[in-house]
Amino acid sequence: MDVLALQVHKSLSRHLASRVLAPRLPGVVSGGLAPLRLVSTGAPRVAADGWGRVRPRLSGICGSDLSMLSGGTSPYFSALVTFPITPGHELVGDLLDDVEDLPRGTRVVIDPVLSCAPRGLAPCEACTAGHTGRCTHVTVGHLAPGLQTGYCADVGGGWSQQLVAHRSQLYPVPDTLDDARAVLVEPLACAIHAALRAEVRSDEQVLVAGSGTVGLLTILALRALTDAGRIVATAKHPRQQALARAMGASSVTPVGQATGAVRRDTRALRLRPDLGADFLLGGVDVALDCAGSRSSLDLALRATRAGGRVVLTGMPPQGVDLSPAWFRELSVLGAYATGREPTHGGRSSFELALELAATAPLDELALATYPLQHWRQAVDHAMDAGRLGTAKVAFDLTAARN
Repeated sequence: MDVLALQVHKSLSRHLASRVLAPRLPGVVSGGLAPLRLVSTGAPRVAADGWGRVRPRLSGICGSDLSMLSGGTSPYFSALVTFPITPGHELVGDLLDDVEDLPRGTRVVIDPVLSCAPRGLAPCEACTAGHTGRCTHVTVGHLAPGLQTGYCADVGGGWSQQLVAHRSQLYPVPDTLDDARAVLVEPLACAIHAALRAEVRSDEQVLVAGSGTVGLLTILALRALTDAGRIVATAKHPRQQALARAMGASSVTPVGQATGAVRRDTRALRLRPDLGADFLLGGVDVALDCAGSRSSLDLALRATRAGGRVVLTGMPPQGVDLSPAWFRELSVLGAYATGREPTHGGRSSFELALELAATAPLDELALATYPLQHWRQAVDHAMDAGRLGTAKVAFDLTAARN
């Protein structure tokens, strides 16, 4: 059976062209130089127990997807993916097969990490501890290399009419949770993992750098699941500023004024070097970089007090000055994907996300949808979502069935 899918085929020339031109001409990401193509292709299959087909309903466009399309992804990841890639790891869909205890027709969300269990391997040390995002086996087993669904040719991805997933990846969605909320469960689970990785203690002051989808959901997770005190968020656009407050930020500041805002809140000393941005002696206890840009990480490092913690929630940029981390003895932590959360009884980030999604003000986060055939418009919208006031752009795969 053939299905429609948006695929990325390996092309060094297109990658380099996008990398050079995209910062100045964002339209090239969806234009003639785009590595993305809509194709009719065979549906993916995995000949192993515990696997089933999933037909997506909605599949989100993530910042990491846009980074890949614009050539911004670090070469580090080239050994962790296999082409052709069918992107899409934020999704809600219908199970087309009986998979162990889940009957056909179950509406599911997917934990995209392709760890030991999907690969048919005995659990490594990380997976045994429930830290599947740290799995050491993401390039071996009976699957091609691929750190996640959406980056492995054997399993497909959500930007298609069909993909496959292992039982360990599948979480049934309650009937009370509509598709628009369910498609946010995966990024919410990642935000929860990041918020809990920060180990925020009672009344500690927190900076959230960036109020895109990741930043907004991180603010929500900090308020719901930690004892954070004051949360200062940065936001570029008016709608993002309003949403950051709605998610629980104590104050929201434009990016260029963030250092001054933190200085006033924490009574820190502000210093101005001969070159580069100002920095603080003092500052917040914890900063989370949720934008994955050079300026956002630079701010997080320069606005955190000595001995504080900086969490990399967005995919980190290249070329950042790490002098503050050395001089101020900061703990710099990665927060990739999800896992079992020791501070919440070892429960899965996805379980916590499904619960929080049922009551959180997610309806505030505007969702724009496009059929696969309108992928150029969808990518353009996603590239400019912040200015347009859209929290999430997603493909509506039910439209592609018609």
